[in-house]
Amino acid sequence: MNSLLSDLPEPQDNLDDTFDESEVIEPLFDRGMSGRRQKAAVALTMIWGSTIALHFISWSLWLIWGITALMSIHGLRVLLARPLPPAKLLTSDAPEDYPYISLLVAAKNEEAVIASLVKDLCSLDYPKDRYDLWFVDDNSTDRTPEVLAQLAKEYPQLHIVRRAANAGGGKSGALNEVWEQTQGEIIAVFDADAQVPKELLRRVAPLFERETVGAVQVRKAIANSMTNLWTRGQTAEMAFDSYVQQQRIAIGGIGELRGNGQFVRRTALEHCGGWNEETITDDLDLTLRLHISRWDIDLLMTPPVGEEGVTTSTALWHQRNRWAEGGYQRYLDYWRLLARNRMGTGKSIDLAMFMMSQYILPTASIPDLLMAFVRSTPPVLAPITSLMITFSLINMFLGIRATQKETVRSQNAAGIARSRRLPIGVANAMAQTLFGTIYMLHWIPVMATTTLRMAIRPKRLKWVKTVHHGSTHG
Repeated sequence: MNSLLSDLPEPQDNLDDTFDESEVIEPLFDRGMSGRRQKAAVALTMIWGSTIALHFISWSLWLIWGITALMSIHGLRVLLARPLPPAKLLTSDAPEDYPYISLLVAAKNEEAVIASLVKDLCSLDYPKDRYDLWFVDDNSTDRTPEVLAQLAKEYPQLHIVRRAANAGGGKSGALNEVWEQTQGEIIAVFDADAQVPKELLRRVAPLFERETVGAVQVRKAIANSMTNLWTRGQTAEMAFDSYVQQQRIAIGGIGELRGNGQFVRRTALEHCGGWNEETITDDLDLTLRLHISRWDIDLLMTPPVGEEGVTTSTALWHQRNRWAEGGYQRYLDYWRLLARNRMGTGKSIDLAMFMMSQYILPTASIPDLLMAFVRSTPPVLAPITSLMITFSLINMFLGIRATQKETVRSQNAAGIARSRRLPIGVANAMAQTLFGTIYMLHWIPVMATTTLRMAIRPKRLKWVKTVHHGSTHG
């Protein structure tokens, strides 16, 4: 870990794709921030126009099957990848082997959960003089300021920053206000509802020994998974997402940040100019900034960080619309840098495959189904859609089985009686997989309506938070 205590060299790789790394700084990224609505309109026109045209082109079926074959090859690479073994727990007795970590939490009206998180973060199994904690109160109007003030008397390592009422930038602005004041070599970000395992920092720190790792995302788990069908669907979704991310990273593809439980190397964050205050999803935006700057993002599968899942269809719809818009927004902002292969060929191919499945295909499905109905012909995108559903089923099952096995290990270690354990097993995993795949179909209308809305309506940047109630049951 000594390498973390000195200035790191600029990230390098052995790819043939070269560029001037001195350009990859904040001003370069800022060039793409304007004209999002116009870009979204152009993208929507191209997707709809191309899809409709495929219904009239005689050789369109060959093209679709060719794309399906390429995506199948990439999907098999992801499926068959062998991830690196998990990093060992940091157990050194030497203080210098523990990198200094600054923990950041941006909070707005979080009185229901804030006390529990402060106590968790101030009781971590990590040398107390090697980490500190910063809470940014973004002008809360509930009892959050009073709760934090009381906790500061009990925990001296807790620093509180109160933002003004007119402070902008949302969560990104809140994080930017404090991260440069911290001394951590690694900057960690948690949501206010996070449930953080005691040994988490000792699990994450060794992953930064590889000098090209700019960030690490910790797997997320739904703490209130058994509340209703919506939270059960999110549990399957998180298992699927983390497993696919692990496999993508194993083939040299894209690892992504997920906000809660993200750790970023200070050097990498400085290289990217901090968090982007002109985005509604700070984590997804920073993901591309890091990869464009040639940093890698790793994933810690265990232990996970717990968080509350939304419990109503309305809350889920609004949350997923924000995720969809923020994820799509970054492609509009950085498309020139992506087209110039700034990330390297391997990551560019991986990103293109998943952009097709996550963003383009859901949007194109609407005109495809309309044309199929009007012309009384099968949807031209059916082969790609079938491939994506098959890929989702297989990887969701594998992801659920992986989390089940981890749950068994945790329950055994905790000595939980069998009568109190959650149901597991192959049959249970298959049932969860089927339900989770059906649940994931909500992404099609979410993405289709999001791309339309972005093309015709300007976006007002503001803090849009999920209401947390302090759920602790799993």
